[in-house]
Amino acid sequence: MQSPHSHTAPAALSTQELSQEIKSFISGVDAVQGRKLSVREHARCAVRLLRSVPACRGAVLEHLRGVYDEHVSTFLHNLETEGNASSGATSNLEDIIQEVHGVLSEFIRLNPRAWAPLVSTWAVDLLGQLSSKHAGRRVAPHSSSLNELLQLWMSCAATRSLMESYSQCLAAMLAWCPDACVDALLDTSVKHSPHFDWVVAHIGSAFPGTIISRVLACGLKDFCSHGAKDQGPLVEKGSRVPKIGSVVGILGHLAAHHSDSIRKELLRMFQESLAPSTPLSPSSSSTSWEASPQLRRAAVPFLLQLAAMSPNLFGAVSSELVQGLPREELDNMLGLAVHLISQSPTGGARVLRFLADTATPASVIISGPTPSPHEGVREGCDRLLQMLLLHLHKLVFNRSEGSDVGPFGSASSQPQRVIPFLEELRSHVAPLCAETLRLERKRHLWLHQLLCLLSVYGGPSVATETLCQLLTQARNPEELALAWQLHATLSSCMAGLVPAAVAHCVAQIHTHTLGWRQLRQLLLNLAAALQSSMAAQIGSAVSVHLHDFGPLLLHGDPAVSHAAVRLLSCSPLPRTASPAHLLLLSRAAVTHFFLALRRRGEAGKTGRVLLLTRFAAYSALTLKAILQQLVEGALHKGNAELFGGQIADMSGAPVASPSVSPDLGASLLDINCRFGTTVNFSGSVWSVFHAGVIGKGLKPRTAANLPDPSGVIQNIQTLLAVIVQCCSSSSLNGSQSPSDPEEPPPINAEAAKVIAVTLVENVCPDVANGELSWPPEEHARTTVERDIHIRRCFEAHPVLFPLLQVVAAGRPALCYCSAVLRGLLATLLSHWEGSREASSTDSPWHLQASCLLVSCMGEGQLLPPVLANVHEAFAHLTPFEVRLLLLAVWEYVRGNGPLPQKFVFSSDKGIFCRDFSRDGDVSRYVAPIHSVLHKNIDRLGHLCWRFQL
Repeated sequence: MQSPHSHTAPAALSTQELSQEIKSFISGVDAVQGRKLSVREHARCAVRLLRSVPACRGAVLEHLRGVYDEHVSTFLHNLETEGNASSGATSNLEDIIQEVHGVLSEFIRLNPRAWAPLVSTWAVDLLGQLSSKHAGRRVAPHSSSLNELLQLWMSCAATRSLMESYSQCLAAMLAWCPDACVDALLDTSVKHSPHFDWVVAHIGSAFPGTIISRVLACGLKDFCSHGAKDQGPLVEKGSRVPKIGSVVGILGHLAAHHSDSIRKELLRMFQESLAPSTPLSPSSSSTSWEASPQLRRAAVPFLLQLAAMSPNLFGAVSSELVQGLPREELDNMLGLAVHLISQSPTGGARVLRFLADTATPASVIISGPTPSPHEGVREGCDRLLQMLLLHLHKLVFNRSEGSDVGPFGSASSQPQRVIPFLEELRSHVAPLCAETLRLERKRHLWLHQLLCLLSVYGGPSVATETLCQLLTQARNPEELALAWQLHATLSSCMAGLVPAAVAHCVAQIHTHTLGWRQLRQLLLNLAAALQSSMAAQIGSAVSVHLHDFGPLLLHGDPAVSHAAVRLLSCSPLPRTASPAHLLLLSRAAVTHFFLALRRRGEAGKTGRVLLLTRFAAYSALTLKAILQQLVEGALHKGNAELFGGQIADMSGAPVASPSVSPDLGASLLDINCRFGTTVNFSGSVWSVFHAGVIGKGLKPRTAANLPDPSGVIQNIQTLLAVIVQCCSSSSLNGSQSPSDPEEPPPINAEAAKVIAVTLVENVCPDVANGELSWPPEEHARTTVERDIHIRRCFEAHPVLFPLLQVVAAGRPALCYCSAVLRGLLATLLSHWEGSREASSTDSPWHLQASCLLVSCMGEGQLLPPVLANVHEAFAHLTPFEVRLLLLAVWEYVRGNGPLPQKFVFSSDKGIFCRDFSRDGDVSRYVAPIHSVLHKNIDRLGHLCWRFQL
């Protein structure tokens, strides 16, 4: 065998020796000694076959891949263990690698046409495999550190040998077939990038002129071949052309030291593509791209794609492209580019973004680390973009030979020419609107003009979508103004654009297409539009869809519901609306009021109060619905706690919590409830008071968990303010304003009647509406259960007395609360009669209820002033004396029934008044009062003048 470092030609092997060598190579076993060959011995056998039997080269080179991989693995392992990379097993294989390199180098030198294509493909593919396989090793630098990777791999004998072999092959093939060698480089780069980039960088640095030109030529051929298969435009093929990314990467590596060569080659390709085709010269390659018309046509799109993928390449040639052409040729080229862009069926959005990004002034480009383009490049793209818009304008308005765009719903009878660029942008309306609303200098003007052209081209559907997107995405008045500018431009050729856009927005709301942020912004923008120059058109369009916006008052997000309040508070109400829609809006507004009341302080805001008062003033139906729902909502068990109330059972008593009142099984209450639904046992021995459960004693009374008193007072005041404003509008049912403008407007009688009837229905549902007259006191014995229920309701709901005061102010509405007043007064008389306390102040709730009751009856003119003032003395009297005064009140009302017919409308005051002189002598009812005053003259002397007839 040869010595490890011998490079002399070996002696020729005999036929028997060759047969033994082939058997040993195939089996891996020494054919003479019968033992298994080591890695080094097996490699020696392969080298001898490579020298002696060139026909075995394919199998030999395939086997040598493992030898090279073994050497690289050992080399890297020695580096990781901080050993000597050239010692041990590595040195045993390094001589084999040197010998293989010598053999291949000699073959390539003697017969390059036979060996160079084979060896170049093998070497570059093996380099790619080794680079990718060992890229994760601890000593391997990151793929972006090309200099460190080069130092590592070029210090390894195996990879250095492969690199030298490939360089020799490339040098040999340059004269007759460079494409095959560069094709192998590109294919490997695509497969093993970015770990293979160090190979590309080294080869490109060694052969810059050749590599650059051949890389561009191979990339162009691959680009064109993909275009021919896909039958699509070439502008948007970056993601489908496998080699173009590698082309960009290779040229990017070489740009640092060979930018001039890259620029010259790119310019040469551009100029050659525009020059007329000429016959090939004798020195030209038969595969040169200049000879193919198809490749020449694809050269410019290929260069544009490279420029779009690499700003560095674009910056290297852009200034020369603009400055290197005469003015006439430059105009022709720009016109051709505009024509090509407008006729491109796909990729229009990417082309538009590229032009807009490049043409935008550098001071405004804030997206990412992309360097600002050359000023000449920016001006060129600016001019190209303006020419494109002008060209599209001519195409849009001349495409149907002067016919106007029809109104919404009408179809044009004339066929219109398709503009591929705009046709493709129809699916990009939303991102175009978003880019326009960024309000970047110049950029938003171009895009806004393009949106106008796209809307005219696409017709009503695209125009509606565009206006709807602007209304949804605008975040301030400046951005919202772009929507009105678009409408002003389109209104001359399209009718009904605003109603259609609002209807489209409503459709998106129904389909839940918008997120809560977009929905809130849309509502706020529509509300802002109602206060702008577009108020009339937006108002008429929104008023048609008020019932669609109404449910948004109950949206789960408070920001959306608040925006809905703003919109509905300023939008005009429709002239005619169905009762179902009116009731829907009223119910939603009242429900939102109580929801907002739970968020402390929100319900008192002007928008929510205005919303309810506007709906209440719209019609008698909405007034009645809102007042009913406000009263019922205040008494509802879900809202009672807001006004200091408690949840009461059917008897009016507060309900015990589950922890205080456990389940005791069958109860007398359940049985009584079932009986009460079928037979009325009032006044009989079967009358039940629901005081407890037989065998368990009295029902436990629970301590109410009252909320913050200040919050309760604020909530009650807010509720009363809303109700008073709804009831006191001068436009309601012909009521007039007071003569003194400083006085508050009076409570409308009909509105107060609605509150009165609703109160009675909720406090005591079994009271008939006709129970206005008062029976004798003895009659109260037959309504004891009902009266107790009424009193317990007033105990459980402190808001009832303020509501009664509102009813009393709307005379004669308090007459319709006669049954409730009678029941409450009867229980108070019973309490004061049975009380054994020394002073009335020892029963604080009953004292307060007695005062409020008499005060309300006096305000509602159910009592004359002399009787209406008795409550002022209650706090200074004993329980028995309080009963005497209340009994006088009872007797007066019984003798002078609270009938609405006794009230006469006063036109000067705008309210109903009662003439008590027609009711006869009042003195007989005042006698008990004077008796009590005389008895307590030392304490009540200052009140005597209040009870003079």
